[in-house]
Amino acid sequence: MSHPHPELPEAPPLAEGGLRVIPLGGLGEIGRNMTVFEHAGRLLVVDCGVLFPEEHHPGVDLILPDFESIRDRLDAIEALVLTHGHEDHIGAAPYLLRERDDIPLVGSELTLALLSSKLREHRLKETVRHVVEAGDRLRFGPFDLEFVAVNHSIPDALAVAIRTPAGTVLHTGDFKMDQLPLDGRITDLRGFARLGEEGVDLFLTDSTNAEVPGFTTPERDIAPVLDRVFHQSKQRIIVACFASHVHRVQQVLDAAVAHGRKVGYVGRSMVRNMAIAQDLGYLTVPPGVMVDAKQLADLPADQQVLVSTGSQGEPLSALARIAQRNHGFVTIEEGDTVVLASSLIPGNESAVYRVINGLSRLGANVVHKGNALVHVSGHASAGELLYCYNVVRPRNVMPVHGEARHLRANAELARATGVPAENVVVAEDGVVVDLIDGRAQIAGKVDCGYVFVDGSSVGDVAEMSLKDRRILGEEGFVSVIVVVDTVSGKVAAGPEIHARGFAEDDSAFDEIKQPIIDTLDAALRDGVSDPHQLQQNVRRVVGRWVNNAHRRRPMIIPIVIEA
Repeated sequence: MSHPHPELPEAPPLAEGGLRVIPLGGLGEIGRNMTVFEHAGRLLVVDCGVLFPEEHHPGVDLILPDFESIRDRLDAIEALVLTHGHEDHIGAAPYLLRERDDIPLVGSELTLALLSSKLREHRLKETVRHVVEAGDRLRFGPFDLEFVAVNHSIPDALAVAIRTPAGTVLHTGDFKMDQLPLDGRITDLRGFARLGEEGVDLFLTDSTNAEVPGFTTPERDIAPVLDRVFHQSKQRIIVACFASHVHRVQQVLDAAVAHGRKVGYVGRSMVRNMAIAQDLGYLTVPPGVMVDAKQLADLPADQQVLVSTGSQGEPLSALARIAQRNHGFVTIEEGDTVVLASSLIPGNESAVYRVINGLSRLGANVVHKGNALVHVSGHASAGELLYCYNVVRPRNVMPVHGEARHLRANAELARATGVPAENVVVAEDGVVVDLIDGRAQIAGKVDCGYVFVDGSSVGDVAEMSLKDRRILGEEGFVSVIVVVDTVSGKVAAGPEIHARGFAEDDSAFDEIKQPIIDTLDAALRDGVSDPHQLQQNVRRVVGRWVNNAHRRRPMIIPIVIEA
């Protein structure tokens, strides 16, 4: 379980006329956003994203929301609404569509275009798509949807108002209130206020920056910093950012033109996403500035700019491979400048600093958020959230999108603006909230765990498997092979011991061989002949000895063979 709640009962059937909110991801973590709304026996899903694994998830590629609680009700889903095109909001949609491939998709033009490319990668057929814009209203079953423009770190982000007979929900998605956005598209506070005048019964608000006071820095403030970096750099410049950060790439293109440089993209997702953004008109590429990344090396170093993936230190990303000197055609030279134009996602700190150190060791000048204003957040800070609460004046509030500390900080902001404490619901993944007679309350829970993607395997890797992998990686393993003669009641051959992950060689285990023989002989004399029980005896003896002698707790694999 990702967030177990033993104190809560299983959620009962929804009361007639009520609206149920089931968060399956995004509450208690940054990522894996997915919320299911239920009314009159029908379901509406808002977002379906992935969570990226951390170091304690060895071998895991992605972490998905758990669909188990709705798996037997997939036919009841009216639509999948996607608030914007970031991976933590759309990345798991192909896995949901594997289970029911005709779920209608609803989102903005850029969001659905980014998702379409992912569906092609998964070899899934196109389903019904509803491209919406701010101000549009659509009805799906009992859900009357209205879309509201919000500003975020990707173009075309939308909040969604969900009207039902049980009440109106306003879900902000990810947003901030940049008053001078690069694309001129601000968060529609007039729309928020109008919905507030109508009456918002439940307000689901982005919590990511709820602990940060004041207002989020405008995107425009980065341009002078980038201009200074470009002016000071005498050699090649590499800018790493999220592959979906169209605004940041636009700023890099503009700076490159101003300083007479050419630009190439590195990283498959960067090439794909920027091509989509350019085709749809969200990215303006000045004539003559783009060059194939492999051909960029033919130009003088002071005319080169590479825009790369890997700002989070992902092991297989372009930037990580460049730092490890195993990229196909990019090699760091003394005096190159590398700009990490992104924030640190919690859990990625070690990987990012590993890349920074690798680049610095090769002679690069690394510019990052810690030493220059090269990135600003895409999420509303506390001042913006307070503003929204005062504009919307919701009856009930449910913070979303954040770790536990972010959700609680957001809840305190809601209470500070006058929302009654009993009407502020702090939930986590799997905690069911019902809106009945204008009041939102926790009704119970549904089972909601992590679903791990490991290569082509989805959901087959359990937490126990990850524990085994962690033990193997940190402590090593010891295999013990023994042949016993159940007729004579004695060890017939062995034990043969092999270890991996130890500094010592196999001869270090010579002193435990006789205790193993003595233990098995004693068990056989006592009438124990079951191989499993004999293996358990071996595991205990070896485990105790390894712990005492070497202060290690390796995985022990005993094999007892009957002669």
